[in-house]
Amino acid sequence: AAAVAALPVAAQATSDVKFDRGTSGATLNGTIIGNEYVDYKLGAKGGQLMIASIEVDGTNGDGTIYFNILPPGSSGEAIWNGSMETDGIAEVTLPKNGTYTIRTYLMGNDADAGKTVSYKLHVAIQ
Repeated sequence: AAAVAALPVAAQATSDVKFDRGTSGATLNGTIIGNEYVDYKLGAKGGQLMIASIEVDGTNGDGTIYFNILPPGSSGEAIWNGSMETDGIAEVTLPKNGTYTIRTYLMGNDADAGKTVSYKLHVAIQ
């Protein structure tokens, strides 16, 4: 996957994901504080496989971060919920054409105490 440099995104921000020409994936860097979340939007076709994972790149708290995958038109309902998965790697066959959202967020003590977590989100479409 190609690396994409991104500046930290502010609270409740949205960022469009674009893959470098000739690649099918990207690594996105970000930072979340407390109850913030960041949405990454990318277009895909039904039947394609989305593979996504996240890793902590620095923290002043417990260092736990999650992501959900939301289908086109979702008002928050996820087709993959990172806080419910044990391995943290999403491999989702996408149900329809459209713009999907990968929402990164904190939970528990880190969210409640306003801790900061920097991360690398890896995403690919096959």
